[in-house]
Amino acid sequence: MNTLGQRLHDARKRRGYTQDSLAREIGVSRGVIYNLEKGKTEPQAIVLNAVCQILKIRKDWLVSGAGEMEESASTSQSVKILAQLYEAAQGLSENELLFLLDTVKAFRQRLGK
Repeated sequence: MNTLGQRLHDARKRRGYTQDSLAREIGVSRGVIYNLEKGKTEPQAIVLNAVCQILKIRKDWLVSGAGEMEESASTSQSVKILAQLYEAAQGLSENELLFLLDTVKAFRQRLGK
């Protein structure tokens, strides 16, 4: 999918919206959605934000195609856990950090990963 319009069309269909139903949901005319999908108009930020919120998609993906369409719950949870690990490791000495790293590596090996 090379264009914003194509990505919008795909996301809208995946979520089960028609152009009419999506337009109603975000408070614009069907023509706004049609024109965005056909690449006839540049999207306004407020419309993009509303579309992304309703369709539960990432704005970066919609605008540029970068990354995944949606942030998975598992990715989001993993990021939170890694942030907590980082916070917990603050203030540890270099030797303690190396021990922690070795422990994680040994645990992964034990799990066969």
